[in-house]
Formats: sequence, structure tokens, C-alpha cells
Amino acid sequence: MKIFLITIVLLGLGVIGIAIKLWAKKDGKFAGTCASQNPHLNKEGEPCGYCGKLPENCENK
Repeated sequence: MKIFLITIVLLGLGVIGIAIKLWAKKDGKFAGTCASQNPHLNKEGEPCGYCGKLPENCENK
């Protein structure tokens, strides 16, 4: 029961943290959602699977 309560509290803190980030950000958008911006995920310069843009065409630089 103790582990269950700790898990619920930690998940709740995570959700609250995300909600605060969305509330504080302009237009409620996460910055850098394109995976093509991350050099560790996109070593070959492929288009983003989320928006389809190439790394050099992404808005969030």
C-alpha cells in the first residue's frame, strides 16, 4: 500500500509539473517537439516524423 501511494504522488507531481509548464509557456506549446532537431536521434538528417520538416526547416532552432 505504501508503494502504491508513493507511485500515485509521484505521478501526480509529474502531471502537475507538465500542467504548470503548459500554463507558463506562450500559446501552451512545448518547445522543440521536432525530433529532427536532436542530433542524437537524427544522425542522418532525415525529416521529422512528427511534422515532416527537415532539420534546417524547423521553426524551433
